[in-house]
Amino acid sequence: MEKGFTYILTNKNQTVLYVGATKDLKKRIEKHISGTGAAFTKKYNATMLIYFEEFEQYSDAFIREKQLKNWHKDWKLNLVKLSNPELKDLYLSL
Repeated sequence: MEKGFTYILTNKNQTVLYVGATKDLKKRIEKHISGTGAAFTKKYNATMLIYFEEFEQYSDAFIREKQLKNWHKDWKLNLVKLSNPELKDLYLSL
């Protein structure tokens, strides 16, 4: 089984949140930064990685993505702030 990641991106003004899942986190974030990741992230310039979770199986990451997409924005922000209170861009530390 391949590992998987669930991640949350935001824009520089932190007005939008994007939730995704991937097998290769660094490569996927690079696609978002280059504008080829997803139409939503391109439209709203959501390229800052502010949260991610790692899973032993990609299927678990995909399930978590679907769960988080159903959460309210405030719930997602509270989750992010537990591990990243300053909302720093975590991509730089990958």
